Amino acid sequence: MATLQPGDIADIVATTRREDGPLRFQQIAQNLPFYEVFSRWFKRDKVMFSSGYKIQRTLMTKLDRAAAKHVGFLQPDAVNILDVLTTMNVDWVHAITSWGIVYQTDVLMNSGKELILNIVKPRRMASLLGLVEDIEEKAWGIAPASTNTVDPWGIKYWVTYNATTGFTGAAPSGHTTKGGVNPTSVPTFKNYSIAAYTSVGDNDLVKSMRTAFRKCRFVSPIAHPDYRGQIRDRYRLYCNETTITAFEDVVRSHNSNLGKDLAMFDGAAYIAGYPIIYIASLDSDSTSNPVYGIDHSTFYPVCLKGDYLRESGPDPAKDQHNAWNCFVDLTYNFLNVDPRRSFVAAQADPQSGV
Repeated sequence: MATLQPGDIADIVATTRREDGPLRFQQIAQNLPFYEVFSRWFKRDKVMFSSGYKIQRTLMTKLDRAAAKHVGFLQPDAVNILDVLTTMNVDWVHAITSWGIVYQTDVLMNSGKELILNIVKPRRMASLLGLVEDIEEKAWGIAPASTNTVDPWGIKYWVTYNATTGFTGAAPSGHTTKGGVNPTSVPTFKNYSIAAYTSVGDNDLVKSMRTAFRKCRFVSPIAHPDYRGQIRDRYRLYCNETTITAFEDVVRSHNSNLGKDLAMFDGAAYIAGYPIIYIASLDSDSTSNPVYGIDHSTFYPVCLKGDYLRESGPDPAKDQHNAWNCFVDLTYNFLNVDPRRSFVAAQADPQSGV
């Protein structure tokens, strides 16, 4: 005789409800373990807000070296006025998400003693998670083509790889400028690049990154107000699973007292006191295995004032008097006012996206 379960007995099914649990739900829909961009970069204390039809910033790109010299007393003056400023411009991009409500099913039926769970909450959350994932994907994806006016300028647009070590990260492939600034004519607008490394190790990538930190830490001897000032957690380093595991192995090799915990140093890899963060979206970069050192005092999202995750609705749906639509709008772009404070290391050009 087959083994019976309660659900196999018709009278039990007809007369007994399942146990539905508390009025909650477990979210298992997200595809990535962590969303660095939305969870950290888009916090209100880290976002900058702006207005106008474009994002514009003024850059001082030159110093007047010719005017500075040692002279004899009462030597005649010779003053030359030098243009030292340039302007960068970044276009806004717009992202939306939405969800809907039907009066009969979502209001009347999904209420009272028959209610198991308010359907609106998971529907709204699914919509927002979709937006979060799209933003994350765009932030770490390859630089948009010069004709693409829809997608934001993410990390690979602002921090580009070059096979020659140094401040060689110019405009991304297919572009001649970064934010309207030509790095060829303004070489101080190039980021630092570490030429193809062979392995993550003390005498290879780690050593090169120590040099990169020294090269990228620009400190003005003359106090002046810039766009961000001092912020906490200035640098964060980002890499994929292959590379973060290798970094953690280096940390393990430095410590002989491992104890019983085989993963003691997982998530505990730092360089120059700054954390190395695993980014699942970079796992597709399995050939280049890039490491991005980003100075978040100069790289950050700028959002249009009044359109930062703005929720609207419910509004009546067109030709559907029993349905309402809800929307979330976000107008923003990523901005890097000083690319040379950031760096990238890779085994090949990450712009290929593989």
